[in-house]
Amino acid sequence: MEAKNYTEFSEFFLLGLSEDPEMQPILFGLFLSMYLVTVLGNLLIILVVSSDAHLHTPMYFFLSNLSFVDICFTSTTIPKMTVNILTHSRVISYGGCLTQMSLALLFVCVDDMLLTVMAYDRFVAICHPLHYTVIMKPRHCALLVLMSWFVISLATLVHLLLTMRLTFSLGTEIPHFFCDLPQLLKVASSDTFINNICLHVSTVLLGVFPVTGILFSYSKIVSSLMSMSSTAGKNKAFSTCGSHLCVVCLFYGTGVGVYLSSAVTPSSRGSSIASVMYTVVTPLLNPFVYSLRNKDVKGALGRVLSRAAS
Repeated sequence: MEAKNYTEFSEFFLLGLSEDPEMQPILFGLFLSMYLVTVLGNLLIILVVSSDAHLHTPMYFFLSNLSFVDICFTSTTIPKMTVNILTHSRVISYGGCLTQMSLALLFVCVDDMLLTVMAYDRFVAICHPLHYTVIMKPRHCALLVLMSWFVISLATLVHLLLTMRLTFSLGTEIPHFFCDLPQLLKVASSDTFINNICLHVSTVLLGVFPVTGILFSYSKIVSSLMSMSSTAGKNKAFSTCGSHLCVVCLFYGTGVGVYLSSAVTPSSRGSSIASVMYTVVTPLLNPFVYSLRNKDVKGALGRVLSRAAS
């Protein structure tokens, strides 16, 4: 019997991380607190970068954009999850699910592109310091960010249009705490061959290529640092690259962990638990990584706090 398309008036059910009633208050408090810390921490980074003239450089321009995207990314998934826990409801509308899927995909891929752009910025600064101010002009930096948004928006639009072609049964359950594209494809009633092909192509283009670019940039950076005779210059270069490398490892490490967990374990619930790392934990830790490991940010933060206290 041919499946009927109920998507125009259907609702999905997000199963979340746990169905245990005793776990719900713990999950609510944990994720609400993590969300508030993430938003406040990244807002503080944006405030510090915008208010301190010493940080008006390409590196911190990209960092403030990364913080903005992290706020948007967590705001796409966590508030809905906490509201569902609080109201004891797992329902999300068809339109709300597609919107959440599109925004989550958009922000995580822009995050990916920004990390690649930041690696390129460090490559130019260390390997071509005499041409840095010419190559990384404010106009060029803004263009790199705008191009990242434009390319990812087009890719997201393609996935959205392809997903809108799919049919879903009434009361479809999604074994996740948000509408993740791979999970939506698994629960669809219609053929998802084209969607999966597009997803794999996007993963290669927006995953493998950026990683390759980052690895290439840092291979050149390491080669340049090895040829430096000044110890002070090496330490300064390592200091500026250390924070970015930590964030890159967090982002890609947790992302790879999600895909490995979904490949090794047949349970979708295990994959959703693993995805908490890159959807919640990584945006939470980014401000701490940059504020604790970066002397410029710590100094600017101290100046902002002292002005606020006076």
